[in-house]
Amino acid sequence: MSALISILIILVCVLLILVVLVQNPKGGGLSSNLSSSNQYMGVKKTADFLEKSTWTLVVSLILLCLLYSKAYKSQNTISAPESAIQQQIDEEPAPSAPSPAAAPANPAPESAPAQ
Repeated sequence: MSALISILIILVCVLLILVVLVQNPKGGGLSSNLSSSNQYMGVKKTADFLEKSTWTLVVSLILLCLLYSKAYKSQNTISAPESAIQQQIDEEPAPSAPSPAAAPANPAPESAPAQ
């Protein structure tokens, strides 16, 4: 499961890199090359498509990373043995509360205050 998610994360990262590199930071990008010829999508639609695809890829990358984290955590908790220290802690009985010191049978007489 985690191998499949890892492959999807890498694929989304590569696509995201390609989409970002196609865009121009000033808004031109691929659309500036298409301005001279009327193509299928047109200038404004290309910029909108690239922006929507960027956001879609970013959201999918975040969701895949969260899914991978959850899958990795559940995979490790099932197969990982307990550590030796944790086993010792579990096996050791809990310390019992100390019994209160018994009051002496004959309390010492109080001495009169010196004057």
